Amino acid sequence: MENRLAGQASAYLRQHAHNPVHWQPYGAEAFAEAARRDVPVFVSIGYAACHWCHVMAHESFEDGATAEVLNVRFVSVKVDREERPDVDSAYMAACQAMTGQGGWPLSIFALPDGRAFYAGTYFPPAPRGGQPSFRQVLDAVSEAWRDRRAAVERQAAALAEALGGLFSDQLLRIDAPGEHDAAGLAAVVSGAVVRLAQTEDRAHGGFGGAPKFPPSPVLEFLIRHAAGTAGTAGTAGEAMALAGRTLAALCRSAVFDVLGGGFARYSVTADWSLPHYEKMLYDNAQLLRALVHWVRLGGSPELGADEAGEAAALTADWLVRELGLPRGGFASSLDADSERDGRHVEGGYYVWTGAELAEALGSESAGEGGTAHDAARLASAFGLRVGEHAASAGPLHGGRELGAEERALLARHRPALLAARARRTPPSRDDKVVAGWNGLAVAALADAAVALDRPDLLGPAREAAALLETVHWAAGMLRRVSHEGAASGIEGMLADYAGCAEGAFSLYAATGETRWFEWAEQLLATARARFVADGLLSDEAAGTGDPSDPVPGVRSALAGARTLDPHDSEQPSGASLLAGTLLTHAAYTGAEVSRALAESIIAALPGLVAQGPRSAGWLLAVAEAALAGPLEVAVVGPLDGARAAQTRALHCEALLSPSPGLVVALGGGAGVARAAVPLLQDRPAAPDGGPLAYVCRDFACRLPVGTPEELRGQISGG
Repeated sequence: MENRLAGQASAYLRQHAHNPVHWQPYGAEAFAEAARRDVPVFVSIGYAACHWCHVMAHESFEDGATAEVLNVRFVSVKVDREERPDVDSAYMAACQAMTGQGGWPLSIFALPDGRAFYAGTYFPPAPRGGQPSFRQVLDAVSEAWRDRRAAVERQAAALAEALGGLFSDQLLRIDAPGEHDAAGLAAVVSGAVVRLAQTEDRAHGGFGGAPKFPPSPVLEFLIRHAAGTAGTAGTAGEAMALAGRTLAALCRSAVFDVLGGGFARYSVTADWSLPHYEKMLYDNAQLLRALVHWVRLGGSPELGADEAGEAAALTADWLVRELGLPRGGFASSLDADSERDGRHVEGGYYVWTGAELAEALGSESAGEGGTAHDAARLASAFGLRVGEHAASAGPLHGGRELGAEERALLARHRPALLAARARRTPPSRDDKVVAGWNGLAVAALADAAVALDRPDLLGPAREAAALLETVHWAAGMLRRVSHEGAASGIEGMLADYAGCAEGAFSLYAATGETRWFEWAEQLLATARARFVADGLLSDEAAGTGDPSDPVPGVRSALAGARTLDPHDSEQPSGASLLAGTLLTHAAYTGAEVSRALAESIIAALPGLVAQGPRSAGWLLAVAEAALAGPLEVAVVGPLDGARAAQTRALHCEALLSPSPGLVVALGGGAGVARAAVPLLQDRPAAPDGGPLAYVCRDFACRLPVGTPEELRGQISGG
């Protein structure tokens, strides 16, 4: 046998391609080999930007003696949790059931059919603090497999049955749509705002204590709620203030890279002062979109639109510059660790000493007092010292909001500081393209192009969408992952189909290019066919997946149960994303089946909110769209020539509305009886050839209007 990870799409798997461990990728072949050899399966799960995954790899998986034990007594399988969230969720549940905790690296020992019987996370190379070494664990598991096989199999069977029941209980029944009770739904979302406010960290911003993560789906909900609807206006102001304080805390924290843009995954401390420096595509796509929607809303005293717009522009540029790939699309993440002074340390690329700051500005000429004076002012703003005792490095974050002069000073010297940082060794990048995350990035860039008046951002959005459509989408199936322009055999999960549809609908709204609308419709039609079976919605395609990858381990580990996690975490759940895209589709097309399915998913909201509104952020945002919509705007008129600017002005006015129930269609004004986008049917331009906007609210339409001012009045309810 040999290590089989070379050439894998996942950077995490490729990082282990030269280990002496005979790793295999997850799949039927590995489990079949374990059955043939009659040995347990060791499943090691992590991801490319995981610090402790790197540590365990260096300590144990690069060790020849440890590798020999694994190769002789086990079949070893390496899993990227970002590539296989289905495998990760099943085995993480097993670990939590057995140990009461979880995390990465995740270490699972399973029967040859995939049922887990022992689990843990990081194991050190030598016993430490009452924790056994990894070699001791391997010896103990081998001994149990050899001498107590019946007990091991009984434990695995009991655990699988328990987990199967747990996952089955989470499936959503969607064959009987919930009754649409607007008043009841409004009460649920308003109550969620009140409960969120009660858990706010008023000292530092955000929710809860350390470690503290950006509450990205919750922010989208609060911003939509702040836009206000008739039934929820009573808590709109509270949502506005809460969203403003949270966004301000994030943008003024060490988690945000004030120099180059982008947000770190979380803060180790409650005051946002010490980042865990890995940067994830899904975080930054969502936070970019939240900032853009905040700008569209107009900002607030807690965080003005100008400051939010600056953070959004920096993040959009960072996303394109640092995660953009040559073939289009966006990489998954940047590592937390990078080289500094000859060592790999966390955050090494991002931290500065006062002396480094002064050196970077040394060749610049700016400001009264020269660059030495400017360097001292910036160092003071960021809590750094310039001088002989200035060796301690830290992030460019002073624990407070920068003043206007300090922000101007930073902006003036940003090119020099970025140039100096670019000379450092950058963190490694995981270049795999994850379909659903890229869909969220496409949506964020499309919205940013309009709200920030940055049409240049539409190019990267189109390129990413084109990669998803041409590489990931084939024969009516969406592949979850690609690398260097080639898709892997892993079928997308529900969040991938729905995330790509979210991006495609947003890109259509921003450009009027029907190619994206039509693809979104195909994605949703396939999602309904593949993820809805026997009246239940699941995260995994039912029954007709790729025969080369029938996920035997997951199915056995859960006693054959299908899976669905309806909770929103740092990412929207597949169910929440699907509900939102179905509402959008229904507004564009009038498709009752789409709206009914969306409402059946939204019907789960009261139960989810009862468990905690932070675990239902995106579905709460979707509920806001249901309450505020459908608000449909069809803009028709010349798309080129002398009057195209008038059409663009109407189109931009529609897109700048913060209404969560809004959909915008753009067409050339032919008014055809059958259009690719039904909202454009029988909607001609003005008799003189000029543009018109048609507004329909709650299935009732107004007379068309031809100026942005008139359109603004109709959208706002005037």
